[in-house]
Amino acid sequence: MFISSASLRTAAVSLLFGAFVILPVTPALAAAPSCAKEEFEGARYTVCEVGDAGDIRLFWDGEDGPYRSFSALSEALKSGGEELRFAMNAGMYDTNFRPLGLYVEEGSERVGISTAEATAGSQPVPNFLKKPNGVFYVGQDGKAGILTTEEFVAADLEPRIATQSGPMLVIDGALHPMLIPNSTDKTARSGVGVCENGVVRFAVSDGRVNFHEFARLFRDQLGCANALFLDGGRGVGLYSPELRRNDFSWHGGYGPMFGIAD
Repeated sequence: MFISSASLRTAAVSLLFGAFVILPVTPALAAAPSCAKEEFEGARYTVCEVGDAGDIRLFWDGEDGPYRSFSALSEALKSGGEELRFAMNAGMYDTNFRPLGLYVEEGSERVGISTAEATAGSQPVPNFLKKPNGVFYVGQDGKAGILTTEEFVAADLEPRIATQSGPMLVIDGALHPMLIPNSTDKTARSGVGVCENGVVRFAVSDGRVNFHEFARLFRDQLGCANALFLDGGRGVGLYSPELRRNDFSWHGGYGPMFGIAD
């Protein structure tokens, strides 16, 4: 979380007409991620790096149901005096915009974890069920992590936020074993990685890439030992005022969304 030099002081004391006036502490504000264009192996991406994982929040629905768009989320936050600085789709969802797997928002588990398996003989296997899938989470201590679903269940964590998606892209430095080099299955893709020193990096492809290419971006260029696929095709979305970008999902909207606001 970005903290200005002014906010590091517990109070400011000034002399005014011979009297000391104690000024209130200015609360620290969440810093917008640093977003930039990157190129890797001839493909172009937009990568956003979060300064403090503790700033990341999850949003899904409000008084009128799922937000479905970044614009709706932005307006809802404005009504509460907050400004949306960054948002991104946060995993897969059903036709009612309900997350397909685990969804934890501010310590409250709204949707339970899924251990579902693909139906025997089903082809192609749905992305969410290309095991291992996984969970991105931020703990109560503000530290982020990505674990396979099985590891997350075994760890018995109580995170502040968590979202489940699949497949995993990078697992402890190794590419997911089901990812195929030179696959012709190419589309727009979005994902999140936890990289060196716990830095969180979000990425969206600006063109069509396959899973293997996308996973290598996280491992080989972004330095992420663990990375999770979020969504692809028409479900990819990014909100960044810095880049003047406010994507819309052609599925009729998004389900869960990452957001940073102040």
